[in-house]
Amino acid sequence: MIASDNLLRFALDLASSVTLEDRFERLIRAVRATIESDAVVLLVHQGEHLQPLAQQGLVDDVMGRRFVIAEHPRFAAICDSYQPVRFPTGSTLPDPYDGMVAGHDDGLPVHACMGIPLYVQGKLLGVVTLDSMTPGVFDDIDSRALDIVATMAAMSLNTAMLLDRLEQKSKHAQNLLVELNEEALLKEGSDMVGNSQSMQTLRQNLELVAPADLAVLIEGETGVGKELVARTLHRLSKRAQAPMVYVNCAAIPESLIESELFGHVKGAFTGADRDRTGKFTLANGGTLFLDEIGELPLEAQGSLLRAIQNQEIQAVGKDTVEYVDVRIVAATNRNLKQEVAEKRFRADLYHRLSVFPITVPPLRERQGDVLLLAGFFAEQLRRKFGLQQITLSATARQQLQQYAWPGNVRELEHVLSRAALLAKQHTNQGITCIDVTHLSDLDAFIAEPEPWETPLISEDEKDAVETLDLKQVTEAYQRRLIQRALDQSQLNWSQAARLLSMDRANLVRLAKRLGIEVTKQRS
Repeated sequence: MIASDNLLRFALDLASSVTLEDRFERLIRAVRATIESDAVVLLVHQGEHLQPLAQQGLVDDVMGRRFVIAEHPRFAAICDSYQPVRFPTGSTLPDPYDGMVAGHDDGLPVHACMGIPLYVQGKLLGVVTLDSMTPGVFDDIDSRALDIVATMAAMSLNTAMLLDRLEQKSKHAQNLLVELNEEALLKEGSDMVGNSQSMQTLRQNLELVAPADLAVLIEGETGVGKELVARTLHRLSKRAQAPMVYVNCAAIPESLIESELFGHVKGAFTGADRDRTGKFTLANGGTLFLDEIGELPLEAQGSLLRAIQNQEIQAVGKDTVEYVDVRIVAATNRNLKQEVAEKRFRADLYHRLSVFPITVPPLRERQGDVLLLAGFFAEQLRRKFGLQQITLSATARQQLQQYAWPGNVRELEHVLSRAALLAKQHTNQGITCIDVTHLSDLDAFIAEPEPWETPLISEDEKDAVETLDLKQVTEAYQRRLIQRALDQSQLNWSQAARLLSMDRANLVRLAKRLGIEVTKQRS
């Protein structure tokens, strides 16, 4: 029998447990305190499975198991019933916990077994199972008291699961807010400025593919604005109200790539002092932008391919998989087809990413767009510096148009930022005019190369140019340029990277690919 004061204590225990982190454990402790037993398990119903949420009296590994209901007659009987099920002493139905009850590794003797289905509004949420080594101990419990226990336990489980979901959503929202705030600090401007034919074609392609939800590969030189194209694509898509999460594949240490993409649990590896949500999870329902995808090591490309193919991820150190709904947009300044041919990039991943490839034109091919972009950046700089007006002289406009812009739009922005600062010193009547004298760095770039720069093709190579393909000439130039930079910086990789206006990790990776040994001594 269950005394009335025991039922009252059970209700109070459940009421206090819903606000605690260990609410599932508190639920089974309350059940065990109300109904005397040797083992109690709380299992949640998930389709064809029952998954343990908390247990007492069994071995620890039971928590990692997923019980297929159809394969366990006792579980099937409990799930098919709306009332608690008491199995008769000596029941021949196999016990799903056989060999898992603490102290009975060699098999269960005759014992008492009972299961309580937990229903809320006609839906099976889960099951509580009770086992006792004393046969028949559950036979005399009043059915109405058991029904009360079942109802209160079901409501408590429902509340606990609801709180869990709310906490997960809150955690996701907080992580997402941090992620988006970090991105917002790095980004300014969201307009694709330009009226050239190549830009009109680019816009048409974006409008075509944006609603289709296909994977997109954005290709183009450094500084052309691939990230801006990705943001525009996201804004035009059906996922515009969901997050777009940015990943710089070149900036992640190789050992942490899976943690960055898929997350990890506390203690998964040295330094994992807390749970971390991966970028795939943060982007769930939205867009994941993989910048510099060509820098991703081959070892990590397989994991990324599986995540894209199956839309499922597994956090480092976690046994369960998580299903995600993410649109992939990738960007690269490399020729990935060539990388695939030379086995530096997986062909299957390339085909997954380039369902719809988009090429962003370099600034030198965007006839007439330089001055439009100059005006756009000038207005941004006016607001940033708190100036009344920023204008460009006729000679400055002419020089901007004549320059080749090897650094593309990014270089134009940086050149105008420096010029605006220089011109600010001579502001007259609130109008800051950028003149050709403020653009002297363009002349310096053309007329006075750095000591470590050499012509693309040396005198000795001119006669052999016809026999060299573009790739060979380019790699020879890159190799010579890196060697000169290393010599000038006394083999200091960070200083050499600054000389070459590159990220250090990218420089080391490029040097390794070109056969320049990445050690203290260059070879």
